[in-house]
Amino acid sequence: MLTPLLLSRIQFAFTVSMHILFPAFSIGLATFLAVMEGLWLKTKNPLYLSICKFWMKVFALTFGMGVVSGIVMEFQFGTNWAGFAKQIGDVLGSLFVYEVLTAFFIEAGFLGVMIFGWNKVGPKLHYVATLLVAIGVTLSAFWIMSANSWMQHPTGFELLNGKYIVTDWMQVVFNPMMIPRYIHMLLAAYVTTLFVIAGVAAYYLLHNQHVDFAKKCLSFAMAFLIILMPLQVAAGDNVGRAVYEYQPIKTAAIEGVWNTQNGAPLLLLALPDMAQQKNLYSIGIPYGASLINTHSLNGQLLGLKSVAPSDQPYVPIVFYSFRIMVGAGVLMLLLAVAGLVLRMRKKLYDQAWFLKACVLASPLGFIALWTGWVTAEVGRQPWVVYGYIRTADAVSPVSLTDVMISLGLIVVVYGLIFGVFYFRYLWRILTHGPDSANINPTGNAPFQYLAGQISEKQ
Repeated sequence: MLTPLLLSRIQFAFTVSMHILFPAFSIGLATFLAVMEGLWLKTKNPLYLSICKFWMKVFALTFGMGVVSGIVMEFQFGTNWAGFAKQIGDVLGSLFVYEVLTAFFIEAGFLGVMIFGWNKVGPKLHYVATLLVAIGVTLSAFWIMSANSWMQHPTGFELLNGKYIVTDWMQVVFNPMMIPRYIHMLLAAYVTTLFVIAGVAAYYLLHNQHVDFAKKCLSFAMAFLIILMPLQVAAGDNVGRAVYEYQPIKTAAIEGVWNTQNGAPLLLLALPDMAQQKNLYSIGIPYGASLINTHSLNGQLLGLKSVAPSDQPYVPIVFYSFRIMVGAGVLMLLLAVAGLVLRMRKKLYDQAWFLKACVLASPLGFIALWTGWVTAEVGRQPWVVYGYIRTADAVSPVSLTDVMISLGLIVVVYGLIFGVFYFRYLWRILTHGPDSANINPTGNAPFQYLAGQISEKQ
């Protein structure tokens, strides 16, 4: 049955799902650009400059879309979630202000220099601007993850007259779940970006276009993926341990555990049934879930039935989204390993099957990122602040018609902006490729001449 609460949740889920992809891509691209520009300054190899100029266009487009989608998302705190804003505005409002003061001001202040300053400021000053933008987007992620992690495990506050008042800012900012989730998010952003870079480079190599550019991008991406993917697995394990400790019912939903038990199996496939409070079918590995979550074969997992059905998340979404995330991660890890093997055999650039796999795998990072976010947010339900504020108590007193109209308008506008504007212009950038006329891996042209020539062609 449609209700204002359900539609408001769908609306926020839609906007945040669209939004999260752009900041994550921006974080990864800004870091990649900082590394590439640093390599160019050190080596004076114009190939690195061409890489910077090409991916800078993608970054500018992505960053703009992230800002637009973020504004729409934040407006909903007042339009659809007034109860949420009223109760914890003193906590999250301050964190968002800190984000603006320490992160967004840096990004806004130096973004213009980074994008348009190639032929207007010196190379070192431009590199400082690029570094500061990379630092800014990383700091922005820090504050957002701090706010969300506080909602997952609130600490450092007291409840006065129905409002949550901060008593210890260090506990609020650095709550126990924050650091593991922040590291996991940053690594996800880097991995997602590198797979896009690898996919674009592989596409060029398959079509014998921009070969030197593509080889350098693919080599860089695969070199760092073989490092980052194992780190991401370890970071994911740390997040899982934190969830097990502080959100045991979310862990139960992820693993499909209905009854508290020791040595719970790792379910590869199952059909969770909320009505019957059990799994209708299941295929699992004995002791696997206990081993992963507790690092002990006989570790105990709390069951979903330990709380009332009204206090349980919707298990099928959490259960399947987690497995999609893990499945995408496994595929990415295997592809990174394949890249390492091919590099050792000196066949990284000429194996058609591998290049095609890279092209197909380019969206895997986004899929893993999105499904991981769904797991985290749906798994927290029915709480908007875990254990304290129910989602039903945070919704605004708006009519069903109002929410339906706003949701419909958002879907249409987002479809036009992101489906037409973003992908249309992104496709133009990708099909045009880098300014290959200026690429000479062995060249040593002076900075001012080379930067000027490339700027004129753009």
